[in-house]
Amino acid sequence: MESHKRPGGRSARVRDAVRQATLAELVEGGYSGLTVENVAERSGVHKTTVYRRWGGVEGLISDALELASDEPWPIPDTGSIEGDLRGIVQLVRSGFDDPELGPVSSAFVAAAVQNPAAAKALHEFFMARHDQSAEVVRRAIGRGELPDVVDVREVIRVAVAPIYYRLFVAHEPVTEQDADRAADAALAAARAGVL
Repeated sequence: MESHKRPGGRSARVRDAVRQATLAELVEGGYSGLTVENVAERSGVHKTTVYRRWGGVEGLISDALELASDEPWPIPDTGSIEGDLRGIVQLVRSGFDDPELGPVSSAFVAAAVQNPAAAKALHEFFMARHDQSAEVVRRAIGRGELPDVVDVREVIRVAVAPIYYRLFVAHEPVTEQDADRAADAALAAARAGVL
């Protein structure tokens, strides 16, 4: 029998099992219901291993967000900044509407409000997402649709911010029209040189 290391190996399988269990627990019980014991039981990984490697709930959240930030984000390419920016904001809106993704995303935001380590991990996640999404703004600058002085990440932040405000501050539903309006407002600000 050959004894060579498989790509990823046991460590990657353990990390993936724990991450999947963390996400499932977040869907079922939210941040307040997340425990190392439940994640260990669901993943089949001994709780001492989970404590040793992740330290606790904060480490589980941080690791799940770190892995998620590396996942590809489907950046729209409609040929215009209007369509691309609306597409990004609609992706954010529909993500929170998704029966599986929505509760996990909401739990990450709730965790960040309650825990500094989770807040740092969420900040890093958003920085990665904003950088990926800013490609639509870079393309628009290249096509001459926006001035080259705009802050490409700020255009994205301003476009998606109203979605988070409605969901987590005002506790209001977000319609497709609301999402399009948010994208259009950010685009108008970018064209006016505000961003």
